[in-house]
Amino acid sequence: MNDMRVPVLVEHAPSPSAPASPARRASPPSASGPRIAAVRCALPPHRYAQHELTGPIGDLCLAPGADRALLHRVHASAGVGTRHLALPIERYARLGDFGRSNDAWLETGLELGEEALSGALREAGLAPADVDLLVFASITGVAAPSLDARLAGRMGLRPDVKRIPLFGLGCVAGAAGLARVHDHLRGHPDDTAVLLTVELCSLTLQRGDSSRANLVAGALFGDGAAALVARGGNTDGGSSSSSSSSSTVAPAAGPRVVATRSHLYPGTERLLGWEIGAAGFRVVIDAGVPDIVRGRFGRHLRAFLAEHELTVDDIGTWICHPGGPRILSAVSETLGLSEDALDCSRRSLAAVGNMSSVSVLHILEGIRARRAPEPGTWGLLLAMGPGFCSELVLLRW
Repeated sequence: MNDMRVPVLVEHAPSPSAPASPARRASPPSASGPRIAAVRCALPPHRYAQHELTGPIGDLCLAPGADRALLHRVHASAGVGTRHLALPIERYARLGDFGRSNDAWLETGLELGEEALSGALREAGLAPADVDLLVFASITGVAAPSLDARLAGRMGLRPDVKRIPLFGLGCVAGAAGLARVHDHLRGHPDDTAVLLTVELCSLTLQRGDSSRANLVAGALFGDGAAALVARGGNTDGGSSSSSSSSSTVAPAAGPRVVATRSHLYPGTERLLGWEIGAAGFRVVIDAGVPDIVRGRFGRHLRAFLAEHELTVDDIGTWICHPGGPRILSAVSETLGLSEDALDCSRRSLAAVGNMSSVSVLHILEGIRARRAPEPGTWGLLLAMGPGFCSELVLLRW
């Protein structure tokens, strides 16, 4: 990790001879666009206070007798109070190779995925056979057939359900997956689509790796799964359009997805991600990520809002991926947000840690569980991930 350097970002400009690109125009918000009908998270039963994990994680990552000052600093400053782990902490030393870790990801991931998906469908008043599209995201394990395919038969999804398994998006996948669900439902307004994310980050912790990146990951990340049910604009207040007639569908009460935006930042591919080797997934986290947020992210976010005749001040609900205290501070500073604007993200980080793609859905579930925003409130769901990239999802209650 010592050879990592923050790249100088140079946005690619068109050549002088190339015609200027026309200004992007936003589609007008649809009163019958896709709506979020339900969100449900599932957490492993192995819950630990942060201070209970510092010693065992040090034993896993550091040599006997090594200085633990850095370990204690990163655990104390992570903003994490408690976390859920896929396995009891004492089992991690016995995992051995990547194959065993991946087996544990598959076994636990299926259990949590089924719990989250069944809970979200139940909340939405739907049956598994009502699902037309299943988007599945995870970056903490791999399987073929993919986990979503294994869940389809296990849960009774229709044989003709459309599936989109995603890998490589990391923390941004919760927002990007919702954006792709939105894309599908705009073209298929009679459909029901589900986003399922499963992230067992603890299983990627590298034993014997004392790098700062590995220690930071060991202090920040937690495990969990989440499922989000979204319905096309033609389904509000009606019955399911699928072949299943067993469910009674109540009108959805969640926010509508108005618009989305993806953005890649040139020359930043090595800022965040995995180095994949015999031991599995070795985390890459460059200390320059907050600088990218401060230098570039705000401009793209404001431009996106402006296309919809909105400003930062118009957003009443912020759902920001809790990448860590420094990331949340960078987002808040670059956007000039009020002191409490990202409190939902900080509460999620404190309660369960950074769960990668699951986190924005965990925050959204918490907002729905408390008093929902007033009708007409604008919301923005946002996340960043490997690429380096960002994803924005404009919501309206």
